[in-house]
Amino acid sequence: MAAELVEAKMLLGFVGRSKSGLKHELVTRALQLVQFDCSPELFKKIKELYETRYAKKSSEPISQPHRPLDPLTMHSTYDRASTVPRTPLTGPNIDYPVLYGKYLNGLGRLPAKTLKPEVRLVKLPFFNMLDELLKPTELVPQNNEKLQESPCIFALTPRQVELIRNSRELQPGVKAVQVVLRICYSDTSSPQEDQYPPNIAVKVNHSYCSVPGYYPSNKPGVEPKRPCRPINLTHLMYLSSATNRITVTWGNYGKSYSVALYLVRQLTSSELLQRLKTIGVKHPELCKALVKEKLRLDPDSEIATTGVRVSLICPLVKMRLSVPCRAETCAHLQCFDAVFYLQMNEKKPTWMCPVCDKPAPYDQLIIDGLLSKILSECEDADEIEYLVDGSWCPIRAEKERSCSPQCPILVLGTSDTNGLLASPNVNGGGSVLGGSGGGGGTVGSIENGKLGADVVDLTLDSSSSSEEEEEEEEDEEDEDEDGPRPKRRCPFQKGLVSAC
Repeated sequence: MAAELVEAKMLLGFVGRSKSGLKHELVTRALQLVQFDCSPELFKKIKELYETRYAKKSSEPISQPHRPLDPLTMHSTYDRASTVPRTPLTGPNIDYPVLYGKYLNGLGRLPAKTLKPEVRLVKLPFFNMLDELLKPTELVPQNNEKLQESPCIFALTPRQVELIRNSRELQPGVKAVQVVLRICYSDTSSPQEDQYPPNIAVKVNHSYCSVPGYYPSNKPGVEPKRPCRPINLTHLMYLSSATNRITVTWGNYGKSYSVALYLVRQLTSSELLQRLKTIGVKHPELCKALVKEKLRLDPDSEIATTGVRVSLICPLVKMRLSVPCRAETCAHLQCFDAVFYLQMNEKKPTWMCPVCDKPAPYDQLIIDGLLSKILSECEDADEIEYLVDGSWCPIRAEKERSCSPQCPILVLGTSDTNGLLASPNVNGGGSVLGGSGGGGGTVGSIENGKLGADVVDLTLDSSSSSEEEEEEEEDEEDEDEDGPRPKRRCPFQKGLVSAC
């Protein structure tokens, strides 16, 4: 063991790593160096150390048959259940990275020279990756049990510890720079989203880490969903040169999963919004050209589109747009508010367009420069219409015209010398509204060129009309009992009243 400790120190000193610490810490650093950072120069150094060790042993007299040493003997705790036969050292041409990288830390590692593509995880907009502490590594079952445990040991560098300690707090106890654990399916065909295995539990050193729970489902027969996100391990780690041990407990039910460790900086929705305003604004002229393209006459279509309406209200919160935004992959011109869209995805990331319900990831978002300009110029309308030439007009003007008709005047009554205003007769006769004379007087008759008019207000509320109907019903009952009663004169005052 003394020789191995000396060789571990020589390897660490060769690449400029710290050589101080306990024996198990030095061995762990050397193992990480061989597993993840085995450059050609380092491989050459390992080869020299091997030749030096076995050149000395070959020069010593051998009293008994020599048995080849197994370089993985000191790591037997990590691959105790491995079924892969160990390869004894037989000569100086052995491939050290393959030998040391089979099942280190209880996690399956492919040989370095295997050309099989690696598992990739999708980029998360709210996490800016600083370092890759552990590449996506397959969880390998150690036995036939359903519940498996996979340990992993690693240490942070002084620079990484300093980044964590000096980062600001997003909220009490939560640093912006974090060590996160990500888990996904072991599928190399495309970048994978985070996906937890069944019965997952994560233990950091001596404490269990909280894992996001399930969303309750209000629909009958629908299983609750669990939001699969990166798991923050920072608050349970040793922020020093000491090694950290992470144990992932998972259910082995046939599907293959991979885990990875990253040092990330978590961003807020306001930071993403500022970045979008900096690099994601589409020029108004380009947006205008897109409008023309959408409204261009299609020779194969029998219907000509002369305009398209766009609402200035955000479909997410039903409020006026402040930062009009949409995905470049969307086919519509309607926008949603980037502020609320980013805030909602910060709480529950779905990245789905609220207009067409199709994926709208952050790196595909643009701010519509033309609609931003329209919002500043048209402050009293909630909807606009794009025209074929790329221009626009507010829908507000049409509503005002439709809601402001000329006030109709209905003239009823007898001739009166006090009636100073006569209504023109469109039919050329003497009456405005035809009616039979007698009883209550002539309706709309003309005397001495002047018209005495009683004007009825047509905008009376329903309560007035209902009262009149009740009075008529009472009159009919009285007629049945006492005989017909004389007709009542119009109770309205004479003069001119607007109907609006």
